[in-house]
Amino acid sequence: MTERELAAVFRSLGAPDPEGWARSQIEEGIPQLARYLFLRRAWRQVVDEDHAGWIDAAVQRASDHPDEPYAGVGHALVALRQRGATNDEITDVVRGMQAELLFSLCYLLGDPGFGEPEVTGVGWALAEVDDEGNYVGTIGGLHESVLETDPTGREMRPRRRRTE
Repeated sequence: MTERELAAVFRSLGAPDPEGWARSQIEEGIPQLARYLFLRRAWRQVVDEDHAGWIDAAVQRASDHPDEPYAGVGHALVALRQRGATNDEITDVVRGMQAELLFSLCYLLGDPGFGEPEVTGVGWALAEVDDEGNYVGTIGGLHESVLETDPTGREMRPRRRRTE
């Protein structure tokens, strides 16, 4: 695939700076398409700041099953709402923490750094595979692109507050 064709793929996926991602893959040999696709999918696991339905769903699950795993989330959400927290405020806290976890996990994938002197010969990495599951290469440096792939385009900077 040429750089121009690859840039078109990045553009169709909504990547910021599609030409830069494509150029890096072609000139530097970094598997940028695999990196971007992983991060794009990972961001879909982070709550969307414009849809607070997850709050009501968590509250309902906790109400229906008060002792189940994760029910504490719903109970805490009820308490936060009772104290006056808005859906936007709750979402901003949860989204921020989820994004920090995403960054940390991406960093961990590239640098297991055990700090456990009694453990040797163990490591991990995220790998790109082909359609048959054959190893293509390691996908590294994901943490470097977490903020730039924030779907809002703000790199996790605060959103503008709505005026009443």
